[in-house]
Amino acid sequence: MLIDWKNIALQIYDKIKAKVSMMDKKPTLWAILVWNNSSSLRYINQKRKWAKYTWINFELLELSEDITEKKLLKKIESFNKDKNISWYIVQLPLPKHIDEKNIINAILPEKDIDWFHPENQGKLLIWDKSWFIPCTPAWIMEIIKSEDIDLVWKVVCVIGRSNIVWKPVTNLLINAWATVISCNSKTMDLTSYTNKADIVVVAAWKPNLLKENMLKKWWIVIDVWFTVVDEIIYWDADTVNIDKAWHKVTPVPGWVWALTVAMLMKNTLKSSKEQQ
Repeated sequence: MLIDWKNIALQIYDKIKAKVSMMDKKPTLWAILVWNNSSSLRYINQKRKWAKYTWINFELLELSEDITEKKLLKKIESFNKDKNISWYIVQLPLPKHIDEKNIINAILPEKDIDWFHPENQGKLLIWDKSWFIPCTPAWIMEIIKSEDIDLVWKVVCVIGRSNIVWKPVTNLLINAWATVISCNSKTMDLTSYTNKADIVVVAAWKPNLLKENMLKKWWIVIDVWFTVVDEIIYWDADTVNIDKAWHKVTPVPGWVWALTVAMLMKNTLKSSKEQQ
């Protein structure tokens, strides 16, 4: 069975829209776009589209792809100092000549709506529920919540090794009392670990890593991302050949962008309400 994350996303957007409609001052989300590659443009267009739908103002600063890291850091510094900009994002990925870690670290933690700054990531580690959740891990947890799953009794296998997805979602699952098995694309005999789990979250950026023979019946498979090889998109889970009669899986390609952006708008609304 395919998980209807389109419906999940729309419910979130409609709730945000209803709350924004009652605010005297509408929230504003700022974004910095450096690299106009297809992935970045797709995300920016989704953010613009759903900001408009939820009546959240969206402001975009577009910079040349060949901008130096030093000049980009100066732009970020100006955003940090601008009292009219309460929160913003720097669209990832960035061109190869720019160190993403340096850029993320330069964003003021209190203006980091993506929640990527190391200080903000650390709050997840110490179980601080007072602020935000990074957008992709947030929608992973939202899908689990939509399926009425009590994580106290569940084993979750997380396959990945990234700061943006793997680390925060692992912390969130641990905080929710799940039993978490942490793996990656180089884990030997990966099947021996995946067969122990009730839920698999795969964000390894390796084509068709998770296959039908690695799953036991009645699993939930949450596939986070894809890899492009020779202009063909391959997702981490071999979704085409996974038996939908026995498993619940996220549709790929599907609404990964809409759900990620829904969580971003949710963070923007929360920030605005806190500020007001």
